[in-house]
Amino acid sequence: MDTATDASSQPSIIPSNTPLLSAFLAFALAQFLKLFTTWFKEKRWDSRRILGSGGMPSSHTATVTALAVAIGLQEGTGAPTFAIALVLACVVMYDATGVRLHAGRQAELLNQIVCELPPEHPVSNVRPLRDSLGHTPLQVAAGAVLGCIVAFLMKSS
Repeated sequence: MDTATDASSQPSIIPSNTPLLSAFLAFALAQFLKLFTTWFKEKRWDSRRILGSGGMPSSHTATVTALAVAIGLQEGTGAPTFAIALVLACVVMYDATGVRLHAGRQAELLNQIVCELPPEHPVSNVRPLRDSLGHTPLQVAAGAVLGCIVAFLMKSS
């Protein structure tokens, strides 16, 4: 029996799936970086940014970009899996700067309207809506750059 085959067939604690690892690492790094970009912008530390959506850089974009680039590097840009990952990445980035960004802006406006209501109004005590939902084009671009960097670094390691 070939020992090389036996060793490769045994499960590993860390999966050897480079695209998957690249995506997870890009997501984690983007979420971690949000702590510092929030501090830089607002001069305060907000540990909730680690789990929150929205902000700089876009972790959703970093994730899908790292996945697509890693698949492209591993299987080639002619592979059907690369095409699927690329289309997924485009949909996620479009959604982040389109639908989710506008939903966040609407939530911000609704929160402002509710704050201006008299205290006796039935919805004046309603919990504010989350308004940090989408991303600006710059936040999406930063996420895409981060995803590319992570995928290239994972490929070279």
